[in-house]
Amino acid sequence: TIGALSANELGLFDMSGNVWEWCWDIFGEYPFGAQTDPHGPTSGSSRILRGGSIYTDAIFCAIWKRSIDSPINNTYSGIYVGFRCVRVSP
Repeated sequence: TIGALSANELGLFDMSGNVWEWCWDIFGEYPFGAQTDPHGPTSGSSRILRGGSIYTDAIFCAIWKRSIDSPINNTYSGIYVGFRCVRVSP
């Protein structure tokens, strides 16, 4: 049921585990060590997928877990991939 669980620390509901979400971020390895809002490469064709889906193990539903795919040769399709529109708050 949508909204049945508690909100996350930002007050948002249902942000992980429904479908893998395409992200604008281009895939790249993160620098070693703890990072706060790391920035990836500025060019490349592979994008980040986050959030896991109902068809993945629970570990993939953690917000820090990433997957990778190319929007051009999409191998993830069907009911377990989507996207989320996001707007920066003033």
